[in-house]
Parts: sequence; C-alpha cells; structure tokens
Amino acid sequence: MYWGIYSEISTAANIAIAASYKPPYDLSITIMTKPSNQFSSKKIFTFLLLTFGITSLFDITAIVFKISGEADILWVVAEMWSPAMAVFLTKWIYKEDIGSLNWKWPKTKYLLLAFAVPALYSLISYLIIWKVGWGSFYNETFVKKIAVLYGTSSYSDFWTISIFVFMTVIFGLITSCSKALGEEIGWRGFLVPELLRRFGYVKTSLISGVIWAVWHYTDLIFGDYNNGTPFWYGLICFTVMIISTSFIINWYTIKSGSLFPAMILHASHNRFIQSIFTPLTSTNDKSPWFIDEFGLVLALVTVIFALYFISRRKELITNSIV
Repeated sequence: MYWGIYSEISTAANIAIAASYKPPYDLSITIMTKPSNQFSSKKIFTFLLLTFGITSLFDITAIVFKISGEADILWVVAEMWSPAMAVFLTKWIYKEDIGSLNWKWPKTKYLLLAFAVPALYSLISYLIIWKVGWGSFYNETFVKKIAVLYGTSSYSDFWTISIFVFMTVIFGLITSCSKALGEEIGWRGFLVPELLRRFGYVKTSLISGVIWAVWHYTDLIFGDYNNGTPFWYGLICFTVMIISTSFIINWYTIKSGSLFPAMILHASHNRFIQSIFTPLTSTNDKSPWFIDEFGLVLALVTVIFALYFISRRKELITNSIV
C-alpha cells in the first residue's frame, strides 16, 4: 500500500519536473515563428533600410549605365519589387513566417471599390483640367498612334479610344497588378500593420505616406519621372498626392484585412492616370503645372478624398490586420 502511494507521488513529481524544464538554449530560433503583437521600431528600421538600399542599387545602376528601352522597364519592375524583397529579408532576419503578411483574400466588394475609386478621382481631376483649359480632350496625335497600333485607322476616333481604354483598363490592369504587388507586399503587407501596433489609422497613414513619397524621390529628382516643371514643384504636388492616396489605400487595407485591395487600387491609379487620362489629354503651356501626378489638380482632389475616408475612420477595426 505504501509502495503504491510512493510510486504515484514519484510519477507526479517527475511529470511536474519535466513540464517545468527549460532547455539551456532557445530552440525557437531555429524555426520560423509568428511575429509578436508588440511594436518593433527595430524591425521597421530594418525593413526601411533594406527597402531604400535595394531600391538605390537599381536607381544608381540605371543612372550610371543609362538604362533605356526594354531594360528600363525591367529596372522599374525591379524597383517596384524592392519593398517585397526587403520584407522577405526582414522576415528571414527576425525568423518570422512570411505567412503572417496580409495574404487573406478579401471580399469582392473591396476589390471592386479599390478599382473604382482611382477611376473616380482621376475622372474628376481631368474633367476639371479640361473644363478650365489646362488641357483638353483629346490628344489627336496620340489617338492616331494608337489607331495604327490597334489596327483601327479606318474607324472613328471614338472606337479607337473605346478599344484602347477597354484593353488598357481590363488587361493592362493585370500587368500593373504584377508590379504594384511588389510595393504593396512591403507597404500594406508589412509596414502599415507594424505601424498600427503603435499608432491609429490617421498617424499610420501619414507616416507611411511620407515614407512612400520619399521612396520615389530619387526618380523624381534625378530621373525623368516628372512633368517638366521645376523639380520642387512636382515634388510638392506628388508628395501631397501620395500622402492623400495613403489614407485611401490604408482605409481599404484595414477594412478588408488584406493587402490585395491595395494592389488593385495602386494598379488602377497607375493605369487611369499614367496610361489613359494623361496621354489622352492635349496639352498646352499651362498643362505641366496641373495635370498628371506632378500637377496641382490631382493633388487637391485626392486631399478631398482623403478627408472623406478620414471621416469614416471609426468604421475601422485596426486589429484586423495586426
């Protein structure tokens, strides 16, 4: 009887000792883990250092070797994927699983809205430009070139423009998404969720927007990514536009809990502004100051859109993506 009791006590003691035992070293460092919910400025700094470092590598080589033509397109793709490469390296450095990024597929309505919003603020911007006379619709020289490429020279300009817009919006969006995804894995997949651990929607959008804008500065200052106005003017308009867009794109990121609406919105913005409205606008001497991403009109219109989304910030649940 006493032996049985002793045996049970001994077994229980061994189980307790085994449960409380900790190895002399941390086994977790050998595997990928989920990130903690704690804000880490060190992790953010690592990501930014890698992002700007990788991007600078492509920027410098493009300038030094005077990259042009098809090679320039590839360099742009590489630059746009620099934030994604930086995220993957950051996750590797901190032994975190890349599955912790916002890969969740969102509700369809958020993808559709992400596509539609840039179309709306672009249309409003260019209607103002055309109405005031800072440009006009449409650029006949550009349309004639498109007609030759699309084989529609024997048809009216209306059909040429319609086919061009359809192909650019639907199928051009696919190529734009493939490039925008590289940026958004970094900005909305990693940076925004990390900032939300410490800050709210407004501060997160402001901080990430400034970083996003500054990331483009090399191309704006040293490259040909501008309208031909003084670089400081284009820089101001572009910065205001990017920060404002950050409020819009972050709203959909947080609301959907996914980075994919950001990818769609980013790609849609690039298509409607860079590939449709700007090329279709017949310009004059005043146009460079008001059109495109480096002009005043789009900057002011996106500010109004940003204020609208700020007014809806109470709808957001920030812990949905952190």
